[in-house]
Amino acid sequence: MHPGHKDCFPVTALMNDKPDKVDAAAQPETGGELVEPAEGAVQRLEGQVAELTDRHLRLAAEYDNFRKRTIKERGESWIKAQADMLARLVDALDDLTRFGHADLTQTDAKTLRDAIDLVERKVWKELEALGVSRINQAGVQFDPQVHEAVSTKPAANPSQDHTVGAVLQSGYRLKDLLIRPARVEVLTWRGEAG
Repeated sequence: MHPGHKDCFPVTALMNDKPDKVDAAAQPETGGELVEPAEGAVQRLEGQVAELTDRHLRLAAEYDNFRKRTIKERGESWIKAQADMLARLVDALDDLTRFGHADLTQTDAKTLRDAIDLVERKVWKELEALGVSRINQAGVQFDPQVHEAVSTKPAANPSQDHTVGAVLQSGYRLKDLLIRPARVEVLTWRGEAG
């Protein structure tokens, strides 16, 4: 021991001959746990890396397959929705074709007008079943979310200021989605003429 240091002990006490085999019980301890030999740690970590890499590649492949399947299913759903819409309208289209080829010398104007009304009612019945509605009301407050002002006209009184005076072209909505705004004439109050 080194004089003056009572906690020191000879270095030779720590040194011993290295055994041919690593004995787990003879391994040095740190904090109560056995220290793993370097070769074993490398092997274990390489195995974990290989396992995690394999798992990552499988998840990436599964995600790519999911993405491709979702894109395909969306496309198929869109085609099915379009086919469903067409199936709802083909009867009205057939009626239009029949009326378009009617002999005008044998058909009076009232019959032709009634035929056009019939086709329009059929089309609207199917469109309404799909959730389509028309925006074509005059006298309502102008709303830039559903109206497009294409002209203005003087209002007769202040209560008509910024209201729809006339609908020049109807707008359409599919449920809550605006398909086309109504093109309207807006009334504006300019005050009493002096």
